[in-house]
Amino acid sequence: MIVEALNLEVQPHEILPDAALYGDGLGLDSIDMLEISLVISKRYGFQLRSDNKNNDEIYSSLRAMCTYIASQRTK
Repeated sequence: MIVEALNLEVQPHEILPDAALYGDGLGLDSIDMLEISLVISKRYGFQLRSDNKNNDEIYSSLRAMCTYIASQRTK
């Protein structure tokens, strides 16, 4: 989903589950995170809010984001 939404030049299997998504990891920035949030909202039926105090943890890695999505999804 991330690779497709952001048109990344990496294969999905190359993204390590515990690697950082932004900064030194996958190299995503805040605009990329906004784009991911929109895709998640459409696909899973809930919004990732910019004022969520847990955003640093939610967006810390693919595994963390997947865990959060699984706990929140309505679709």
